[in-house]
Amino acid sequence: MPQWLCHQMMKAYFRKDRRQIKLLNECWFFYRNSAESRNETNS
Repeated sequence: MPQWLCHQMMKAYFRKDRRQIKLLNECWFFYRNSAESRNETNS
């Protein structure tokens, strides 16, 4: 997980900001899935 995303997640959890947590979680899954698909095409 990128460091900037990790920091944003920690802030959102600390503030109990459900909307931000949900948004960042979706960003992480999108990032992870796109990174995996790029690795599969490069193999």
